[in-house]
Amino acid sequence: MRISGVLTRNEETPPGLVGVARIQREPGELPRKLKPGEIAVVEETDLGRRTAEALVDAQVACVVNLAESISGRYPNPGPDILVAAGIPLVDGVGPGLLRSVRDGSKLRVHGGAIHLGEKEVARGREQDADSIADDLIEAKAGMSAQLEAFSANTIEFLRRERALILDGAGVPSVLLAAAGRPFLVVAPGVGHLDELKRLRRFIKDRRPVLVGVDAGADGLCGLGYHPDLLVADPDALRPDTLRCGAEVVVPAHLDGYAPGLERIQDLGIDAVTFPASGNPEDLALLIADDQGAELVVTVGFRASLHEFLDRGRTASNPSTFLTRLRLGSKIVDGSAVVALHRNRSVAARAALIALPLLLVTAAVLYVVLGGPLPPPPAYSDVGGTVIDQVRALFG
Repeated sequence: MRISGVLTRNEETPPGLVGVARIQREPGELPRKLKPGEIAVVEETDLGRRTAEALVDAQVACVVNLAESISGRYPNPGPDILVAAGIPLVDGVGPGLLRSVRDGSKLRVHGGAIHLGEKEVARGREQDADSIADDLIEAKAGMSAQLEAFSANTIEFLRRERALILDGAGVPSVLLAAAGRPFLVVAPGVGHLDELKRLRRFIKDRRPVLVGVDAGADGLCGLGYHPDLLVADPDALRPDTLRCGAEVVVPAHLDGYAPGLERIQDLGIDAVTFPASGNPEDLALLIADDQGAELVVTVGFRASLHEFLDRGRTASNPSTFLTRLRLGSKIVDGSAVVALHRNRSVAARAALIALPLLLVTAAVLYVVLGGPLPPPPAYSDVGGTVIDQVRALFG
């Protein structure tokens, strides 16, 4: 009996979460070949929103961060996003883990400890909602210093790109039938495909100029649309997207080098380069402004205060800030357009239901009062006047 008991205990499954490790190669990039149920091993101080949301979308089983996910610089939202989605986060494990673990290794994570087989190879701090809340409270004290750094970076960017931001100098010429049409600029942000699907009615009604930025162009083509303009590294796009017939603008470094230009040339596709230090999303907005756009709807863009303080976006934030200042009220987030269209549709349906009732009521009053009533409001004014009349008639 004792031997049997010992065997039973030895065969018990060790506690914790088991999964294949996928290791981040470059800061800010997702680990390659990441699949649902795997363990993402990253090294990102102040884990940002974009990385966290991408990890949630990838349905990882756990995130092991070699660095501190909340350093105290500012209240970054990444860790809270992961934990709220039910994804365990082990923090501050240290780079020594990579001496024992390789991409594809099978790990077990339990209580902040990282096990390779039966051996504990590293240990960190397992975060939960309470610990993250405490860290974020302390991190708020670091916001003023980050705002000062952001201001300095913005001034430096303006010195470097003054002609581009203030005068539009250097924006490439593209052939777009843009007169009188709004622009819809799609970037590969989290949830951009779902938001794009909800904009179908807007696209059908307004026929905007469709601009795909990086993988956002693949998203447009995947939903059956034909982009008018691509602003992207060609190496990041599918061949059928590049051949969709759109104008192609390749972002380039200030020295003129344009990554992916060779691929475009090999495919026999015409393209122009856009040398600038801004990110592709901002370059697309500047092109729309140069084309005389009066309305620019964005999908997949992030520009909240947390994003401006995000370490992973330090280089591009001044560009985003100043570009949005240049375009001003022309820019509208796609989610706002979706809400406006939905509300308009609801009002129209309510008015269509109310209109027959209004006509019947008018007929009854005509008979009762023995005389004509003032002419009813125009049918086209279904969003306001008809409903107001119904309310007046029924108190």
